[in-house]
Amino acid sequence: MDKSFLSRLTFWKSVAIILITLGLYSVFIRFTGGLGAATNLSDEFPWGLWLGFNILCGVGLSAGGFTLCGIVYIFNLKDFKPLVRPAILTAFLGYLLVITALMIELGRPDKIWHTLIMWNPRSVMFEVAWCVMLYTTVLALEFSPIVLERLGWKTPLKIIKSITIPLVIAGVLLSTLHQSSLGSLYLIVPNKLYGLWYSELLPVFFFISALTVGCGMVIIESYLSSRTFKRELEFPLLLRLGQVMVILIMVNVVVKFIDLMDRNSFDLLFLNRTETYLYWLEVFLGLIVPFIMMNFKKIRFNRAGLFYSALFVILGFILNRMNVSVTGMESGSGASYLPSWMEVFITMAIVSLGFVAFTLIGKYFPVFSEVHTPPNKNSQISKYIV
Repeated sequence: MDKSFLSRLTFWKSVAIILITLGLYSVFIRFTGGLGAATNLSDEFPWGLWLGFNILCGVGLSAGGFTLCGIVYIFNLKDFKPLVRPAILTAFLGYLLVITALMIELGRPDKIWHTLIMWNPRSVMFEVAWCVMLYTTVLALEFSPIVLERLGWKTPLKIIKSITIPLVIAGVLLSTLHQSSLGSLYLIVPNKLYGLWYSELLPVFFFISALTVGCGMVIIESYLSSRTFKRELEFPLLLRLGQVMVILIMVNVVVKFIDLMDRNSFDLLFLNRTETYLYWLEVFLGLIVPFIMMNFKKIRFNRAGLFYSALFVILGFILNRMNVSVTGMESGSGASYLPSWMEVFITMAIVSLGFVAFTLIGKYFPVFSEVHTPPNKNSQISKYIV
């Protein structure tokens, strides 16, 4: 084997190759042997890891795209513009991978076009499917200037830039609809979903948590890309975005408190059950810990501290979606579920593909803007103290 190839094969590249290889093998088994050969799903528990993580988490973790576009182009906060392109790239890749995961789960990608002509407007899934398809199209158009600039195609670039505002408005509307509608999927199972997670406000919870994790994802992406591509971190902008994240955490806590009070469900918080512990864990990781961390100046004004605060938000978000889709549904379905190793490796392969694609596009396309560091960084950052 070529020694130069081995010298370029880092630890993380090796991990990605292994995960993608095992994932492709598992996909082959899934399509040739069916769900039974590749998963631990059953008639009693038909939605598992692939729906909970690949779709519910994948869509939510891609919320940074419409969040940043709304901040810059609708609220006209142009300072955040350097963060827009990486956020759009993350969102675009996220939705492409969500669609890929959905095709694997459904097992009949050749039938996906049925949604376009066989309408069922009374179905929440129908609305989500259309919103995801339309928003992915919007993201492709929002991402296209990066490709057009790389290719030097000026005329198409001017056309796309002239319709930026309508595209952003359409993207925000579509994202608002399907981010909340994913929560609406579970409104039809009041007798199956455990009481700590079932609520008529599920669509509201899904939307607020998507906004929160969208801010966290932009912080994580900026931090990791600055280290990967050896570029300056937009720390003052990320600091302000972190403050927005804290406000959204507070909104989330208040809405949760009001909801539990309105449903007289406070007693569920203290029952000796697995669901109770996992609910408290999601609240602790995703709300309490980052809120406390962001209220300490030494952590808030530290790059690693801001990164880990956002990471806790993301971990709490993932746990919430998995609790809703798996933990909460197990208690009412009468069935236990543990994903098979193939389910796990397909999920890990999809995540790995996302990292690989982002790295390659970031390396060869004009994704990142030049960061202009002010002469006095300390005075620039100090004005964001809360």
